[in-house]
Amino acid sequence: MFAVIKTGGRQYRVVPDDVLEIGKIAGDVGTIVQLGEVLVVGGDTPVLGAPTVAGASVAAEVLDHKRGPKVIAFKKRRRKNSRRKRGYRDEITVLRITEILTDNAKPSIGPRPKREKVVAPAAEGDEAPKAAKKKAPAKKAAAKPAAKKAPAKAAAKGKSDKK
Repeated sequence: MFAVIKTGGRQYRVVPDDVLEIGKIAGDVGTIVQLGEVLVVGGDTPVLGAPTVAGASVAAEVLDHKRGPKVIAFKKRRRKNSRRKRGYRDEITVLRITEILTDNAKPSIGPRPKREKVVAPAAEGDEAPKAAKKKAPAKKAAAKPAAKKAPAKAAAKGKSDKK
């Protein structure tokens, strides 16, 4: 089963367990949000909406909020010494589609638990020594070679003065 949803002025074809990046929507990371603008629900008998399918929605889990790639708008008027450089980054929400709902159903799947790192418990009497971080030796300033003293003009003057 698939659905075509509309959010942020764009349309997306989604199936359960899809991960997609859309324009920023409200919702904390790990919560389930419902997207209500469903244009098509596909499957054995597809249902087309006019303009949306009544009673259909898509449940999705919010995975992350982030910013998109940098977009630079550079304008130049030639021979006028006129330039303008502006940039921006879109706010993006990363979603995982959990299920496609019809007939005004509520989401049955809750947020997935986050995987925690498994830490092996240390024996009580046996403490492992912590690995000490080795510091890199301090860099020494490179010794500058002494400048060679060439016969200076003053020395040359001194010789000429002894006449």
